Amino acid sequence: MKKRLMFLFVVFLGVFILSGCTVKTGGRDEKVIKVACWGTPEELDIIRKTLVAWEKVNPGIKIKLEPIVYQSYVNKILTRIAGGAAPDIIFTEVDIFADFCDKGAFLDLTSFIKEDDLFDINNYFPEVVDRFTVDGKIYCIPRDTAPFACVYYNKGLFDRYEVLYPNDDWDWNDLLEKAKALTISENGRVSQYGFFAWAWQNFIYSNGGSIVDNIKNPTRCTLDDPKAIEGLQFHADLVLKHNVSPSQTALTNLGAGASQLFMQQKLAMFSSGIWETPLFRKIKDFEWDVVMFPKGPNGKRGFGTGGSGYCILKTTKYPKEAWEVVKALSGDYGQIRFAEEGLAQPANKKIAYGPHWAGSDKLPLNKKMLNEAVSYVTYNPFHPKWRQIRDLLITPELDLMFTGDITAEVAVNRFIDKADKMLQGKE
Repeated sequence: MKKRLMFLFVVFLGVFILSGCTVKTGGRDEKVIKVACWGTPEELDIIRKTLVAWEKVNPGIKIKLEPIVYQSYVNKILTRIAGGAAPDIIFTEVDIFADFCDKGAFLDLTSFIKEDDLFDINNYFPEVVDRFTVDGKIYCIPRDTAPFACVYYNKGLFDRYEVLYPNDDWDWNDLLEKAKALTISENGRVSQYGFFAWAWQNFIYSNGGSIVDNIKNPTRCTLDDPKAIEGLQFHADLVLKHNVSPSQTALTNLGAGASQLFMQQKLAMFSSGIWETPLFRKIKDFEWDVVMFPKGPNGKRGFGTGGSGYCILKTTKYPKEAWEVVKALSGDYGQIRFAEEGLAQPANKKIAYGPHWAGSDKLPLNKKMLNEAVSYVTYNPFHPKWRQIRDLLITPELDLMFTGDITAEVAVNRFIDKADKMLQGKE
């Protein structure tokens, strides 16, 4: 009987802790704040050290970090919310944020921001703050921003083939010229490609096009606009017409992704985000840097973007304590560490423009250009079905466009009507 009672007590205590209640530890009441997140081992290490440091000066509050695999993150969090075992704080990125907002999951942080003299939301890039603002209410404090504005380039290959380095004022014509000069064929087969980009959005935005009619409240897909189609076709023609970019088949045949090709010096320029930096800092065989994604033919800039931050769920029993933890997670220590490791561009402007980012002599040397790039970003449509529209409707047709089976115009016409219906809630 005693063993059964002890077993029931242990089970009860476990449920008590998981429900976010106050527990007795070492003779005193201790509140437990649960933080859900995902990340690489390097990212999680920074988060843990941030929380450990905060706990030391905030006795009586225990923080439980709960890493979740990214692929199952949304479903697991929603399941836990429905089951009454939700975390207090969740890490989110700019697209997943829309999913949770649609469920009404977040606590409005506006009053905390206004009443906290030690916190100034104006220190953060307004673009990412606006993404996390709905109907005038702020639901997330940014940790980083992530324009798809980096073009990594191999200085050694540029020198070998006597091609001038790109600069931040270059355009599509410059890109194509340099990519052609840096694409090398041997026995009728390309052994070195000049350029690769995965962010098709950049070619639309820098050509003056758009994806939807209104990012905050999309009701119609605008990829059928001539400027959008022209941008998509230019991107595809880098593979199909000019043969300066590897197709998916070529990547498969080479047995490597674009980042690996860049490191193997089989790709001279690689368009991506700053998160490639930790991997590329391992390169010992050549010098490299980044340049801003090129302007379109009419001199317009435009990039897609990511970004992330921390939110408090409505279900928390400790909103005031959770607010203090969110401030720590999105505060200076973590953002400085992420910046120094090259993992992320700080969302806090004073750090982004300071010695740990713009003034740092760590590679890439030109990363400061990302602070300017933030002004030209466009976020994905703020709609709970956007990721479904992108993954199930748009991506399969664009894949056929990149293989040359259909043109950009045909690709768009094959999904545009269904995309509109989903945006309008008719499907």
